[in-house]
Amino acid sequence: MPKNSKKLRILIADDHTLLRHGIRGLLGAQRGWKIVGEAANGEEAVAKARKLKPDLAILDIGMPNLDGLEATRQIREASPHIKILILTMHESDQMVRRVLEAGARGFVLKSDLPAQLVKAVRSVAQGKIFLTPRVSEIVLDGFLKAGQKPQRGDRSRTSPTPREVEIIRLLAQAKGNKEIAAELGIAVRTVETHRAKVMLKLGLHSLAELIHYAIRNEIILQNGRPA
Repeated sequence: MPKNSKKLRILIADDHTLLRHGIRGLLGAQRGWKIVGEAANGEEAVAKARKLKPDLAILDIGMPNLDGLEATRQIREASPHIKILILTMHESDQMVRRVLEAGARGFVLKSDLPAQLVKAVRSVAQGKIFLTPRVSEIVLDGFLKAGQKPQRGDRSRTSPTPREVEIIRLLAQAKGNKEIAAELGIAVRTVETHRAKVMLKLGLHSLAELIHYAIRNEIILQNGRPA
C-alpha cells in the first residue's frame, strides 16, 4: 500500500473482551489497517459508529442491549458508507439471509476465525459480499432442503423479479452500485440489498457467475449489451 493511501478504519464490537482483543491484534497487524474503537454491546457499537465514522464495522450478532442485526440496520441508516461484517456462531441459511437483508456485506462463523477474517475484511472493504466456504455450503444446503436448488436456465422457483432483472442487467454491464442507483432512481442502499438478495436467491457467488447467468437467460447479450 502506498504511503499516502488512506488507512482502512475499523470498529470492533463483541461482548467478549478476549475475542475483541484477539481480533484487534490480528487486524491491527495488517498494513494500512487501523482499529479506531471497540464496543461491548450493540448500543455502544451504534454510538461509536456514529462518532468515529469507521470505514468498516465488525459486529457480533449476539450482543446484549441491541443485537448485531438491529445494530447493522441503525448504523447503515445513519451512515450508509460504513460496511458491516457480521460474526456469529449460528449456522443456518435463514441467518445468512437475515444478515444480508439487514445490510451487512459479509458473514463469518466464529469457528472460521482467524483463518477467514483478514480475507473477509479485505473483501468487504472492497465492496464485495463475503461468505466463507462453510457459510456458502450452509446456504446451498438450505436451498436443497427447501427444494429450491438453482438450475441453469430455470425461470420458475428462482426466477428473479422485474426489479431484480434490472439489477442483474446493470451489474452484468459492470456498473457500480452508485451508477445503478442513479439510473434506476433508487437509494444506493436499496441497490446493495437487491444485489445481495438476488445473488443469494440465484446461488451466485461472483460477478462472473452473474454475467454467465445474465447471458444464459438472455438478460444481456454476449457483448454485454441489453438483450
